[in-house]
Amino acid sequence: MAALLRISDLHLHFKLFEGISYVLKGVNLKVGRGERVALVGESGCGKSVTLQLILGLVRQNNAQIKGHIEFDGLDLLHSPAAKLRELRGRRISPIFQDPMASLNPTFTIFDQMSAVIRRGGKARRRAEVFELARSALRQVAITDPERVLGAYPFQLSGGLNQRVLIAMALVNQPDLILADEPGTALDVTVQEQTLRLMRRLTEETHSAVLLITHNLGVVREFAERVYVMYAGSVVEEGLTKQIFASPKHPYTQALLASVPRLSGGELPQGIEGFVPDYTKPPSGCRFHPRCPHVHAACQRDQPLRDLGNGHRVACVLYEEVSRA
Repeated sequence: MAALLRISDLHLHFKLFEGISYVLKGVNLKVGRGERVALVGESGCGKSVTLQLILGLVRQNNAQIKGHIEFDGLDLLHSPAAKLRELRGRRISPIFQDPMASLNPTFTIFDQMSAVIRRGGKARRRAEVFELARSALRQVAITDPERVLGAYPFQLSGGLNQRVLIAMALVNQPDLILADEPGTALDVTVQEQTLRLMRRLTEETHSAVLLITHNLGVVREFAERVYVMYAGSVVEEGLTKQIFASPKHPYTQALLASVPRLSGGELPQGIEGFVPDYTKPPSGCRFHPRCPHVHAACQRDQPLRDLGNGHRVACVLYEEVSRA
């Protein structure tokens, strides 16, 4: 599958008062056209800042960025700000995790959807814009779109606002949707409905999705492929069924072991320790201070080793497999 989005050897450092924060370390990731990909890991692992880099929202005056982010052949890291603004909302659309923080409380839903629709060039006249906005809200199963369009965000529930964000992201039929924890602010039932809806609509519009989440249940139901990130590095990648059936990296195994089971039994065990201080990250594999299988070789950088069928893991334990 041809890559729509390709991230290559991406490094991100921030200059802080107490020193340099080494946030991202050699991230490689790709999303094919129409593909649903998940980037998963603990909070603080660098998932959201990766999304912000794709969108061009990281100010480069206090950040050092190395590597490449290509969207449909365009190098986003070295493109003018005007070009990035042209892409956002048209060909690349974000869905952020907190709908109340993403929507402006001083404008009606119609005002905000109208700005997105006009930006996409789908319609100019008010009547045409209104009809497109109403149709988009109906697509996300909002049964009274006229009322919602006339309302302010604070007059709507969290679930309705989240559906509004999804409608706004899809209304211009973008090539790529960047969804950052889109169901975090919702209860479990509404979150499931919302993600099921988002999956159906992206399949209909053939939009690719990069889903950023720490919820493994969501990943299993939504994504075709998975990247597992720890402390700014991708430690494992593969098809969703591969990752869940046979996780190879100790961090991936620990993540899956920490998920509660409906069947009961022993309580899941959390991962001992904490995500490292990015101003003083451990050498080599950043997970090795918390890893139960650690040995001396783990203090050297670990490349992603190919295990076959698109399954790759950054762990020295699989060095012999990669040579076979």
